[in-house]
Amino acid sequence: MASSKYSILAYETFDEHQKCLSKALKNTSQISFQSDPKSFAKAVKNTEYDVIFMRVSPQNASAFDLLKKTRQQTPYTPIILTSKSEQTDLIVQAIKLGAYDFISTPFSPARIQLVVQRAVEQRKLTNEIDYLRRSQDIVYNFESIVAESESFRQIIASLKKFASTDSTILLTGKTGTGKSFLSGSVHFNSPRREHPFIKINCTNIPDTLLESELFGHEKGSFTGAEKQRIGRFEQANGGTIFLDEIGEIPLEIQAKLLRVLEERAFERVGGNTTIHVDVRIIAATNKNLAKQIRRGKFREDLYYRINVLPVELPTLQDRSQCIEPLAHKLLEKSSAALTKKIKGFSPNALAIIKSYTWPGNIRQLANTLERAVILEESNTIRSDSIQIPDFHQPVPKPGKHCEPLQTQEKELILRALEENLWVQKNAAKALGVSPRALNYKVNKFGITHPNWRKNK
Repeated sequence: MASSKYSILAYETFDEHQKCLSKALKNTSQISFQSDPKSFAKAVKNTEYDVIFMRVSPQNASAFDLLKKTRQQTPYTPIILTSKSEQTDLIVQAIKLGAYDFISTPFSPARIQLVVQRAVEQRKLTNEIDYLRRSQDIVYNFESIVAESESFRQIIASLKKFASTDSTILLTGKTGTGKSFLSGSVHFNSPRREHPFIKINCTNIPDTLLESELFGHEKGSFTGAEKQRIGRFEQANGGTIFLDEIGEIPLEIQAKLLRVLEERAFERVGGNTTIHVDVRIIAATNKNLAKQIRRGKFREDLYYRINVLPVELPTLQDRSQCIEPLAHKLLEKSSAALTKKIKGFSPNALAIIKSYTWPGNIRQLANTLERAVILEESNTIRSDSIQIPDFHQPVPKPGKHCEPLQTQEKELILRALEENLWVQKNAAKALGVSPRALNYKVNKFGITHPNWRKNK
């Protein structure tokens, strides 16, 4: 099968130039020519092109008007201007008006091929960045966050308000409660959203390197510093920096961080030049900072500077209403990432998910479901695929208001068979067990049906 060619439109009035363009691009492109401005504009309106060529001359000012109109019609299509003149002011004007490149005649086939290839690659890159930015917006959309419990809805409402400010936010809560994700939600719904969002986990960086990581260093400032390095605060200029596990930062670096919060200024390691940055800080920790202060491990003045807008995130067990919808959302995400078509959970699998305490919170739930998607061979997550160490389903004890377990199990199987028109394979899927396991139980309980072949 032949590879697709680039679609190119050229506004060119000279036959010899048309021949040169056609010859240079015949192997890679499908090129059409227009020599009349109206026909050219109509072609731009009716067809999507990969690249557009336009001829201009210093004597023909209307050509630049046509460039302006074309840019308005198709702002993402690279436009390459051609001219016999190489006047600097002509080239500058063309670039200012949005031209991608400028080629002077006589044409070099190699030059034409190169500029077209680069223009197409640039457009693909622009489209990819635009797609990722839109995807990012969707990922961090406050409206898509699962918040079924009233207390968590109030937290999301607060974060929405905080997003519009530049004040420092302190997110506290146990590991896996979503601090990193919610910090991203704040940034991408803030006025800083078009600027960098830099994440740093302070526990993953050795103390000896953390200062350089945060603030950068000058060449020769310490052994191994072979060149100047820009720190994370400089990289985040204009945007947001997320300091995860801020309680792990050593005291000597806390002093420098305090100055950044107060003055928005610092020096690189080994440097004398003061660097000013415009950065919004979101900090997070799973530690009790008040206890850290009493133990002399965290500066009290730094605590007050980061605790401007405090938000404590609940455990997943404390927002149990969110577990089931969150499980469905995480399942959808993992299934898409692993390119598997899994529609939902069997009743038994869902019962396990809802009854477990999830001490690792959202992170543990997400990892468990990702593993389940990898293990599952059907289109429904069954209980066998939900692997949680040291977890056993609670077994009901027979009593005054409780049927014996075997009776409950038989009734559950009968109900599943009835709901699936006595097709054992389908009933097994609904129950989250293998057909062989269901057949064993059917024989054990002596369940029969007239439609089954062996009973006829």
